[in-house]
Amino acid sequence: MDEGFDEEKRYYSIGEVAALFEVNTSLIRFWEKEFDILKPKKNKKGNRLFTPRDLQNLKVIHHLVKERGFTLKGAKAKLKENREDTARIAEAVEKLKMIKQALGEIRRDLDTGPDE
Repeated sequence: MDEGFDEEKRYYSIGEVAALFEVNTSLIRFWEKEFDILKPKKNKKGNRLFTPRDLQNLKVIHHLVKERGFTLKGAKAKLKENREDTARIAEAVEKLKMIKQALGEIRRDLDTGPDE
């Protein structure tokens, strides 16, 4: 997931959430039905409004299902078993990815040199 979400922002549309996780909105709606920890608010038009807490929960679900390859049943069991540890692991993996990306950029800079 792109770390492009702002903790100060109160609500995100389903389109914004899907873009942050690089998935279709239909997958976000599906996960909402499957995982009871996802409870976005809905406005008068029925549009989903996701909070930063919802995004944190989605980050954990995304990590389990998309990155670690859990089945939905397995992801639900893992969340029920120990959600806090799973969330910490997902956060650590996200930070490691960011570090890897930064190191890759440094390496490219070193390979090309300052004159290029």
